[in-house]
Amino acid sequence: MKNTLAAIASWAAGILAYGPATAQSGNWNYEATIYLFAPESKTAITTPAGRIEGTLSFGDAIENLDFAFMGAFAASNGKWSFLTDYMYTDMSFGNDTPGTSYSGLNTSMTTQILNGYAGYRVHDSGRAAVDLMAGFRWFDTDTTLTLQPGTAPQRSAAANARWVDPVIGFRVRAAFSDRWQGTAFFDYGGFSSGNETWQILLTAGYALNEKWLLRGGYRYISMENEVNGNPFEFSQSGAIFGATYRF
Repeated sequence: MKNTLAAIASWAAGILAYGPATAQSGNWNYEATIYLFAPESKTAITTPAGRIEGTLSFGDAIENLDFAFMGAFAASNGKWSFLTDYMYTDMSFGNDTPGTSYSGLNTSMTTQILNGYAGYRVHDSGRAAVDLMAGFRWFDTDTTLTLQPGTAPQRSAAANARWVDPVIGFRVRAAFSDRWQGTAFFDYGGFSSGNETWQILLTAGYALNEKWLLRGGYRYISMENEVNGNPFEFSQSGAIFGATYRF
């Protein structure tokens, strides 16, 4: 975690040193984005009988995905900005297990994540800008992990829950040229024992014209909480690609 934060700080400092990001004030500006998040997904539930963990690569997710939707919307006026981001995924998959105790692991996982933020610009040098962010992350999961019988009998663990965590963070944006721009976003929340969430988003964008922008980069998002007294963990990390319409 410390190494990750240091890397983000270095990346942000590099953007600020480069010099400025475009910003308009006085009028509302809007952005609507549809994107594809291509992550490796991990989920784990720890019960008194032990820990069960399922992992799905993005390549396998394409074959096992039942349904997914991902989109974001942003509005800004002067120094203020407001963002929402929603992800829905429904998938089921299997993993091999070591040894002969179990013959495999089956995972059924439906998740929803809704992020909402309000941001205030604290630095603007013309082509680089820094916003402080505060908001929430709503997480909903219906997850079942089932170890198939081998020499040991079948064992299952389930997490069916939803909760909301407050989050705080920052966003750094820069314009490298008339068409190229970069964004670094970080947030952290939960703030209670056994309950933690955080996210990193690094993207580069290319403006096709005044209305359309293509983006690509990397995202990591993680949630930890207790569900029915059992520690629950969920994380996704990987490439992200999107198209944004500005109006």
